[in-house]
Amino acid sequence: MTRMEVIGMMARGALTAFQAGDILGLCPRQLRRLRRRYEIFGDAGLMDGRFGLSRKKRVSETTIAELCRLKREVYPDFSLRHFHEHVVEKHGLKVSYTFTRDVLQLRGVVSKAPGRGKYRRKRERRPLMGMMLHLDASTHEWIAELPMQDLVVMLDDADGRILHARFVEQEGTRSTLEAIAHVLRRHGRFCELYTDRGSHFCRTEKAGQGPAQEQAGQVTRVLRALGIRQILARSPEARGRSERCFGTIQGRLPQELRLHGIRSYPEANRYLDDSFVPDFNRRFTVQPPQPGNAFTRLAGIDVTLLVSVQHDRVVANDNTVVFEKLTLQLPRLRDRLHLARCPVLVHELLDDSLGVSFSGKLIARFNRQGAALPTLSSRAA
Repeated sequence: MTRMEVIGMMARGALTAFQAGDILGLCPRQLRRLRRRYEIFGDAGLMDGRFGLSRKKRVSETTIAELCRLKREVYPDFSLRHFHEHVVEKHGLKVSYTFTRDVLQLRGVVSKAPGRGKYRRKRERRPLMGMMLHLDASTHEWIAELPMQDLVVMLDDADGRILHARFVEQEGTRSTLEAIAHVLRRHGRFCELYTDRGSHFCRTEKAGQGPAQEQAGQVTRVLRALGIRQILARSPEARGRSERCFGTIQGRLPQELRLHGIRSYPEANRYLDDSFVPDFNRRFTVQPPQPGNAFTRLAGIDVTLLVSVQHDRVVANDNTVVFEKLTLQLPRLRDRLHLARCPVLVHELLDDSLGVSFSGKLIARFNRQGAALPTLSSRAA
């Protein structure tokens, strides 16, 4: 689509200014200027007025070569501003500072100065609860004289309410899936998940580079299956809302745990659920911009199977599956003679047991020693 076509559609009302700006990569101010010219002069108003005209003020190649020579041979240690003053006043070259800088950078004589950063605008809260959730963890000395653990917290962007908080030895895939499963069961499906760039959230192809285009991690798989958008923060400052929440928690929770004589992390988790999180939400929750919420109830989705660490396997001829040096014997099914050579999924469930599913249904459960456990599946005989 050409610029004329886009501006014409905007003038007719077929496109908004924001949509046209996304297509052309122009700011609203420039779009208004182009639209005004189009409405007055038609297609001709969008043509470059310099087309076909000779450029009488073109700087000669001799002058450009002299600029480069002077910078290399006479003024190699001068700053660009200092160098420009000398070539204008002492060598009589009539060039602007901007032209001098651009030419020297283009010819490789000088390098570009590092960027001064980007303009950043404060991100407004989402208007409805359930539109965006923040998930992060903080390592801290929560209980004196005990090894430090990670406190995993999931909070709502709209009102700052903590939806899940749990102490774990180390943040990772399992703790993330536990937080997601807790919110899905208690509140429902949400729209977006905002996280850092931890290895359990995303994969990078080379050190120092951003996330790879294709992501196939366990957390990404769960979010994609639920239609939840995953947003990866580019810096700690981008997660300011979550960072400020942890600042408040670190200034209160260790003191309260000491005051109540809590000396273990299982007791601390119970205190989080029973006292700290309700009190935190009562004190620090803000009014969302709009009433209502964006959580949606899950229908026809087995959260236990979906929110688990999954591994592809193929059933052997004796109806067994090998997983982590364990041989898992699958039971006889009512509607199939056998599952030999069938693809199945082995699930590391959040209750620390193993499950095997076929066609999206759980057919067997095992403990970590490979012993069979009862299953609620109606397909097993």
